[in-house]
Amino acid sequence: MLGASSFWTYLIVCPTSFLLGILFTNWSYDFPLLWTSTPLTPAMISNIEAHYNMLFDSPPLIGRVLHAIILVALAAFIVKLYKPSESNALFDGASLVLFMIAVIVYGSNTLKGMQIIKSGNYGDEIPQVQSLQVVAASNTIMALVLIGVLLLQAGQWYAEKKEKEELEKILKDGLNNADSPTVVKKEAKEKKKKI
Repeated sequence: MLGASSFWTYLIVCPTSFLLGILFTNWSYDFPLLWTSTPLTPAMISNIEAHYNMLFDSPPLIGRVLHAIILVALAAFIVKLYKPSESNALFDGASLVLFMIAVIVYGSNTLKGMQIIKSGNYGDEIPQVQSLQVVAASNTIMALVLIGVLLLQAGQWYAEKKEKEELEKILKDGLNNADSPTVVKKEAKEKKKKI
């Protein structure tokens, strides 16, 4: 049976997975920028710029939905951390830190990088290819910290499951020991002493 904590966990895991999916769609464009030694051709650079321009020019509704999904996950973290158990404080606290790192990288690097790509004003300090690499690296950082969020949520689920199993085993062993003849004899002796 699912508890309230499970509901809020789903409201963390589902948006996080959705955000990872969005980042995965950029992987075919980010991969040549970061992970290959082959030189980038002007056509490749043009395709990558066109991809990020398309994302930046998407209808406002898409950005609003994305930001709403981020807010749903943040709200779920806040609810889970209200009067937290030890498990919530550790796992959800660390998950929230990682999620906030992703949000900050998104706001400070990805959005600003896409604005620069759209304007085409790369400047002298950071040339065109390096600007594209910053956006690609930011996407990779966000993907890694969001995977960390999922791993921590899975770790919390596993720890709570094991704790519940151990508690049930202790209670079961305690009930079995209560029915044993030794325990019954001790209880009988204690009753006799009281009389």
